[in-house]
Amino acid sequence: MPHPAPLVGSPCRNKLLSALSTLSAIEWHRLRRAIQPVFMPLGHVVYEPNAQREHVYFPTTSIISLSYVLADGGSAEFAVVGNDGFVGVPVFMGGATMPSWAIAQREGWAYRLTSRLLQAELMQGVELQHLLLRYAQALITQIAQTTICNRRHSIEQRICRRLLLSLDRGNADDVTLTHDVLANLLGVWRDGVSKATRELQRSGIIHYSRGHITVINRVGLEARCCECYGVVKRESDRLQGRSAEVAGLPEYRVRNLLIRGMH
Repeated sequence: MPHPAPLVGSPCRNKLLSALSTLSAIEWHRLRRAIQPVFMPLGHVVYEPNAQREHVYFPTTSIISLSYVLADGGSAEFAVVGNDGFVGVPVFMGGATMPSWAIAQREGWAYRLTSRLLQAELMQGVELQHLLLRYAQALITQIAQTTICNRRHSIEQRICRRLLLSLDRGNADDVTLTHDVLANLLGVWRDGVSKATRELQRSGIIHYSRGHITVINRVGLEARCCECYGVVKRESDRLQGRSAEVAGLPEYRVRNLLIRGMH
């Protein structure tokens, strides 16, 4: 028998919804009445390619993978969304559909809102517009950096980046990913993933067992990663106004910190 779904948590576990509840009580009250909790089982297809997006989703404990599948059956992930954002940017941007998949890579909860209600709310609420625009910019940065990472960096570095992105968006120290799934997400051969994860486990950074990767040493994981993770995290933190590292510093000091962090 399937395991029962865990209890739904507060919608404010999603950082966009939490920010909205702080910035505008009026907008939050309208949105809170309209959103509904939905459980996302592992492997659940949230969106199919070119299908009409009837809902948008704000994950709280689930993690959603955005990917393309090619004609030859090959696939690659271009972004991952968790409690940092929402799934349904094409609806917000006015495009309605995209030729990509959205699939739950970590089971858990999300809050959903009909596309029609989102569009109506965007006509009324300024703060929600600003939050979604900033998130869209952060997502574009993640997509661009993933493209560069897949072209320039080793399989091990790319695995480290992907694990760190999941950890940040899921508030947990473990990730449910088999070698086959991880290879598909990265667009590489399974043998390369197996070799890299064995090395990370031998180094005491992760523990892998039956499709579960537990991060034992996050500092070591970040040290083995390329600069791409840091670029995405800094931009996400900046756009969400959460970057304590550079808060209150003069502009020239902020610039120097960011430049040093990329080398």
